[in-house]
Amino acid sequence: MKPHVNLIFLLFISGCAMTKSEPLTAINSRVDLNRFMGDWHVIASIPIDLWLVSEANAYNGVESYELDPDGKINTTYTFREGSFSGEMKQFNPVAWVSNTETNAQWTMQFLWPFRSTYLIAHLDDQYQETIIGVPSRKYVWIMTRDPNPGDDKISELIDRAVSMGHDRASIRIIPQQWER
Repeated sequence: MKPHVNLIFLLFISGCAMTKSEPLTAINSRVDLNRFMGDWHVIASIPIDLWLVSEANAYNGVESYELDPDGKINTTYTFREGSFSGEMKQFNPVAWVSNTETNAQWTMQFLWPFRSTYLIAHLDDQYQETIIGVPSRKYVWIMTRDPNPGDDKISELIDRAVSMGHDRASIRIIPQQWER
């Protein structure tokens, strides 16, 4: 592996460990993993924006989860780069549930051996909206099952993320354009 790749991922992981206040926590209720699996439209985020891994210019972002029989969660994040007709990008991190009491804390691995804690910080009862964050609040992903939940719902979810301590100015709405 090239030294600059190692440095980038070490910076990413160290950024996830820095906090200005108490770390973000996951929800206390138990997540039904089978219900959580499937496609989620990323409607807003504080994106990862590193040299080799960047989602800062994502359009039509979709995060898909698939639970393996061994408990591993295969993740596929696809998006168009820079516009609705831009180049298709795809990331395939792997996750494991690290808190089996709630299933709301995962360990995500983008590239061996680098891992990060991902927290389900909000999930509605119908499994139609979720907010995923990291303990430092450096990144957040606001996702819905509906690719076009409407401006009011997007604002409500962004407000919820801000109330959890995320920086409103850093949250980017991810354009979604899908045929119904």
